[in-house]
Amino acid sequence: MSSYSVNPAGVEHARRLIDARQYVVRSQWRDAQPVAEAENAYLDAHSWDEYGRWHLALTDGAGEESKARYAFVFGDFRRLHRMGLIACHYRAAEWGHKDVELAAHDLLQYLDDARG
Repeated sequence: MSSYSVNPAGVEHARRLIDARQYVVRSQWRDAQPVAEAENAYLDAHSWDEYGRWHLALTDGAGEESKARYAFVFGDFRRLHRMGLIACHYRAAEWGHKDVELAAHDLLQYLDDARG
């Protein structure tokens, strides 16, 4: 099983999206989650750093400029999805990645507090 570390740029980007009210509260994550084609289209127009900001974790040992480097996507490359954060939280908890689980939990709390 891969090991992951929290992606500080992803956490910061998520917080900025929440502060800017660029989020979706209710969505079907399976429909909103970016598929490979959407990832490739985003990468055609953006840098690897910009792509990485949409992920809560970095895969330890993966090459810097590769999709394998980034894990636990939380948005659709336009907005953060609450269900994306919930999916990150659940998957991280299920696989025992405590730091990523806690980062997702903290962001969920931040989002819910921002919503009032």
